[in-house]
This record gives sequence, structure tokens and C-alpha cells, in this order.
Amino acid sequence: MDPREIRDLTGIDILPRHRPAMVYQCIRCSRTEPLEELLYTCPACHSLLRVVDPEFDALSERTGAEWRRVFDLRRATQVDGFRGIFAFHELVLPWVPLEDVVYLGEGHTPLVRANPDLARWVGAPLWVKNDGQNPSASFKDRGMASAISFLNHYLNTRGGGPILGICASTGDTSAAAALYLSYLDRDAVRSAVLLPRGRVTPQQLGQPLGSGARVIEVPGVFDDCMRLVEELAASYEVFLLNSKNPVRINGQKSFAFEVAQQLGWDVDGLTVVVPIGNAGNVTAILEGFLDLQRLGVIGGLPRILGVQSDHADPVARWQRSGQYRPVTVRPSVAQAAMIGNPVSFPKVQGLVDAVYRERFACVSVTEQEILDTMLVANRHGHVVCTQGGEAIAGLRKALGEGLVDPAGRFVCDSTSHQLKFAGFQDAYFEDALDPAYGITPRADLANRPVQLPADAGAIAEHLGLARRSR
Repeated sequence: MDPREIRDLTGIDILPRHRPAMVYQCIRCSRTEPLEELLYTCPACHSLLRVVDPEFDALSERTGAEWRRVFDLRRATQVDGFRGIFAFHELVLPWVPLEDVVYLGEGHTPLVRANPDLARWVGAPLWVKNDGQNPSASFKDRGMASAISFLNHYLNTRGGGPILGICASTGDTSAAAALYLSYLDRDAVRSAVLLPRGRVTPQQLGQPLGSGARVIEVPGVFDDCMRLVEELAASYEVFLLNSKNPVRINGQKSFAFEVAQQLGWDVDGLTVVVPIGNAGNVTAILEGFLDLQRLGVIGGLPRILGVQSDHADPVARWQRSGQYRPVTVRPSVAQAAMIGNPVSFPKVQGLVDAVYRERFACVSVTEQEILDTMLVANRHGHVVCTQGGEAIAGLRKALGEGLVDPAGRFVCDSTSHQLKFAGFQDAYFEDALDPAYGITPRADLANRPVQLPADAGAIAEHLGLARRSR
């Protein structure tokens, strides 16, 4: 439906009319810089930046109920700029006009209710939000849609080029970055990704290669790759596409907006369960719900439960001890979360200390729990990845330890598509996992094909079928 038809039918203008002069703001010294520059850290104190709308309060000219109506009506339009995360234009990046929005089908992923058997196994009813149904098969597309729309507008207004988009990755970031960059003019934009050698699944490696990115494998883990791209971003003209880039965080806020919308804008008693790696996604979700509360779109804030593997759990240790220290990571099947020093942790700490306090918790789970839970969830009709298994395992642990009320409502974030991690499932079924993971396959979860002759009787006997009585 055309926005003018919606206005004529409802009396509500859904087109954006809020076009602020947005700024970067340092989370430590509060210095601001214009958004028209490519910045990733504060020029004064080198701390992290967030993207701020100095005119946010002007959005309160509409009531929370009116904003709910606007966001809901935008789902009915055929305007590309509204079809993805920019349906929440004023809360994502209103600096970017609709005509410069890059939309590849991201966002509005399904919220799937767990069946009763899985709910009983976990300990409470829950939903799984399957972000593996984004274009590159992971949640990273939310941030890339925002970042690449920003870059598209930057190039359209400033000109110049070519510019190199670059990121460090454990797989999903590189796939999303390469995909979205490949949509832009090849003469203006190139892409490169740094991956830890041998730490990325073949499926994930194939994605940036297929999109035409220059793929560079380096020894070490993600933290080593991140250090290198930070050095490149500090000294060379590149567009950094890791979550250290705050325009990417703004796109990932859309997860929070969608969860609230899919639950009828009612977040009372809600706990959102989020796997934590580099901490950009949990930062975005914390900020996203806070934006909705500031506008009056929701009445209060949900509880956020972070989950980490005990092979890479600096945030969970901070929650337990009150002190933050980077950790040396060990191999994890939840590869996207195998990060010992999350870049965005200072943002998480600031949001928890200032706003969320008792509404934030973080637990760690074992590698055995992660992979077993992924398999159990998928046996019950889901398509969760290892990080999704990590989230559900964390909820099960938190319920078992009394950290959350089983009478509440729960949404688990499955960040990627299960097929990206099919190798771990295959290795589990074949009892061929690297001992470094510390996983012992359970016989009741193993599943392998059997070889039978092309004979209906033999197949029926194997399946235990009884002949029909005449």
C-alpha cells in the first residue's frame, strides 16, 4: 500500500519527518563529533562512541500509542526503505533518507513458540527468534543494513572513493559485510575480511568468497584479527564494519523493536536471552528497549539474560565477581562468541550500571550443554545454531538455578542459521569432535543414515511397520 493511501484511510502520516543532525558521542568524555565523518573511537580519549540524536525528545510530539500505530502501519507498505529495519527509521538512523536505504530482505524474522515438550525440557514456555532467516543467514545483517545505508548516503553526498570496507570476523560478520558491500557500486566500494585461520566453518568461509571479498586468514583467534583491523582503521582510510562502528549498533537495535512489536508492544515480565561474543548485539538490544521506553512505546524494560560459553566468558565472570578481566579463550562450538575481550563491554557496563542494574544477568554454560541443547531444540522443530543452543542452554540453567521466574515470558535469540554449523552436528553424530571442546556425544541424540537394500519389506522391517489387516 502507498503511504498516501494509508494517510487517507487512517489520517496518519507514516513518512519520516524527523531528520536530525545526528552526532557521535564518546561514552567516557561525552565529546561529540558530526556524523558526516567516519569515526570509530573518540579523537580525544580514544574511548568507544555511540550515535546520538540530540533532537530525540522532539519525537515525543507523538504519543507512545501513535508511534506504535506508525510502526505497525509501515509494515503494510511497499516502500523498500520501510520493509526492513528502517521501518523503525526514527530509532535506527534518521540521518539517512529513505532513498539511500539499502534493503536486502533483512529484519522481521519470525518469533517461533517452542512446543510443549521443549518448554518442559527447558523449564518454562519460550519463543525462539530465528535471526538465521536474514539474507546472509545471521543477525549481523541488521547492523550491516544500517552501516551500509550510512555508507551509501555518505558516498552519495560526499562523493569520492574507492573506499575499502573491512572487518574482523568469526564468520557471520564477514558474510554480512561482504554481501551488503557487494550491493554498492564496485567502483566506489571494495571489501576485505580478516578471519582466524582454521576457526571458521567452511560454510561461513564460502560466503565472503562468494560475494567477492578479499579474504585474509591470519593465525590466532578473533581477538588477534580485531587488533589488526583496529590498527588499520586508526591509520588508513577504511570503513570499519565491526560492532566498534556505532552506526552498526544502531541497526541491531531493531531486534529489540521487533520483539516488542511481535509481542503486541507488551514486555511486562519478559526476559530476552542473548548469546554474548563481542557484546555489540547485547549492547544494541539494551539500547533498543531503552529507546522504546523513552518514547513511551513500552511501559517498562524487560530483563536481559546474557549467555556465554565457559570457554570464553569474561562478561559472566564480571557478573559473578564485579570485576572485569579479559580471558584467554578455548575452542568453542559457539564460534561467534569465542571472544575473550569484547570490544563493546564498556557500553554494556555503562548501560547496566546506569539503567538495567538488576534487570541484567549473565551466565556461562558448558560446550556440552551448548551442542546438546542445539540438537534438542532442533529435534523439536527449530533451526537454531550453536549460539542459539547457547542461549536456550543459558535460559535452562538460569531457570534451574532460580535466577529467573519460570512464570515470566522468554525470548531466546538464535543468531544464525543451523546449516552454517552443520559440521559440528556431523562431528557430534560421528563422535569425531576435537577433544578440545570437551563434548561427549549422547547416544540418544546421535543420528546417522543407515544403508538398506531397495526393498520395501526390508525398509518396513527396519522401521517396525505392521502390515495392514484386510
